[in-house]
Amino acid sequence: MLERFRGAWTAVIAPIAAFFVRRNVSPDVITVVGTVGVCVGALVCFPNGWLWQGVVVITLFVFADMVDGQMARSTGRSSRWGAFLDSSLDRLGDGAVFGGIVLFFVGRHAVDHPYPTVWAAVALWALVLGQLTSYVKARAESLNFTTVGGLAARADRLLVILLGAFLAGLGVPWALEIAVTLLALGSSVTVVQRIAQVRRQAVEQVDA
Repeated sequence: MLERFRGAWTAVIAPIAAFFVRRNVSPDVITVVGTVGVCVGALVCFPNGWLWQGVVVITLFVFADMVDGQMARSTGRSSRWGAFLDSSLDRLGDGAVFGGIVLFFVGRHAVDHPYPTVWAAVALWALVLGQLTSYVKARAESLNFTTVGGLAARADRLLVILLGAFLAGLGVPWALEIAVTLLALGSSVTVVQRIAQVRRQAVEQVDA
């Protein structure tokens, strides 16, 4: 869903990328720093009940995920290694964000949230299915299949979980519970959609 706004985001981050390029900063450095920042923000802030503060920290470092790619493209330094590193660390960052939410629900700061163990399980399901969504896409592409779109792509998942956490941190009731529920359902649907796409292509190849 958010992919349609890529052009607008590029216009925003291009000057930031140019700033780092002029100072000879490697895109890989930005990738690693961004991931470390996301992990620290999620695993320190969320379990301690600092929800909106964690979202602010994470959002600042999430921009690195876009800046590093823009840097690589603008300098002609795009490489398979850079793409591999970026994709691998994306999974780590996503795991930290959702893991932090799970720890929040099972910790002492979720006393105002009814049935915290249930919501921790839902958040864990959203994490697993979100990672599976990315794996299905990567595995399909390694076998020369294509997967297009889906109900809950990575950018959409991050937007929903961070928005839910931010609103919950401001005291909006059920915001986080609604977010993890939507993501658990949306990620499940996306996995089914992508598997169906690959199955359809595999059948067409056999018939051909």
